[in-house]
Amino acid sequence: MEILFVSHKFPPSVGGMEKQSFELVTGMERYCRVHRIVFEGKGSILMFFLGLKREILRTCKAHPNITVIHFNDALLATICLHHKGYEHLKRTVTLHGLDVVFPSEFYRKRIFPKFNKFDLFIAVSRATADRAIGLGINPDKIIVINNGVDNEPLHLNQHSQSTREVLGKYAVPTDRPLLVAVGRPVKRKGFSWFIREVVPRLDPRFFVLLIGPFDNHPGFFERLLSLVPGKLRERIMLFLGFGSDAASIRSLLADHQFNKSVKHLGRLSYEDKTMILQSSDAFIMPNIHVDGDMEGFGLVCLEASMAGALVFAADIDGIPDAIRNGKNGFLLPSQDAEVWAAKLNQLIANKEIVNNNREAFRAFTIANYSWDKMVKAYYSALCE
Repeated sequence: MEILFVSHKFPPSVGGMEKQSFELVTGMERYCRVHRIVFEGKGSILMFFLGLKREILRTCKAHPNITVIHFNDALLATICLHHKGYEHLKRTVTLHGLDVVFPSEFYRKRIFPKFNKFDLFIAVSRATADRAIGLGINPDKIIVINNGVDNEPLHLNQHSQSTREVLGKYAVPTDRPLLVAVGRPVKRKGFSWFIREVVPRLDPRFFVLLIGPFDNHPGFFERLLSLVPGKLRERIMLFLGFGSDAASIRSLLADHQFNKSVKHLGRLSYEDKTMILQSSDAFIMPNIHVDGDMEGFGLVCLEASMAGALVFAADIDGIPDAIRNGKNGFLLPSQDAEVWAAKLNQLIANKEIVNNNREAFRAFTIANYSWDKMVKAYYSALCE
């Protein structure tokens, strides 16, 4: 079997979709012959999209044994929906989450139902599959294959710096229990909600760290977007993955009530982020409901578990496909500040919660999630 993979989410860009795309494409090379058309950050993304039909036809002509074209997200599927010249090939699509809830009536009612022209849909979680079926996708054409995670256990002795040195570098107190969150500052991640609603209820000894792309001051594009009408601005932010929660986080961090217990470290190196996760008392993923957006899977939870962090995550969207309650983390009701605070406060009262579960939860993640397991499932589905 020969497969052509098409993706505009690919390294050197960093993110969950980019990681999944890279692991899928490179992993599949172990099982069959693979061709790729991916955007690697060179040139214009607009020109990449405009040239897709020509590039797909050229690749298929040069490699006539290609039998499957896999589009690795629904945006690409939308752009290629009306292409002519390769309809005889099987066409498959990965659905990640935002793909199926993007807040556009035109997209949901006029475009998405036409996706049934494709032969197979692979949803990254049950929640994503259910949303797609609700929008008109033939349930016989959709299956669920969870994302994987790098499943080599990590150990502190792999690192050249001590934990104290890393924390000191970022002026993080070493004598306070740490709660760590990782991700882009988008509203569905619930970062500003957690600071505003949960932090005041936490034991004051806790220190909360946010890690991920973040600007301490609004940039030109953010200031430009502020001039755009509300609903249109929200759609642009969702489409571009823009930091829709960044302004709220900045405002909270400027408040004396919070800035002694919460800090945003911005982007960190992989090593520093891993060491901070390993030294944390818990990793938190306090997602909330946002119309037109959803967490397709929750890959960052698995990455935190692999780093040895004890995961507490919201029981919402596709996160329960990544975190099995009591197996590799704890699921808490979304937007219930009292429950979140009570559960986290137990970590100080009972250190055994961390010590007894950390290794067991990581072992469950290793046993049940891997990129190779994901790739094998894709290979089996595409063979069929």
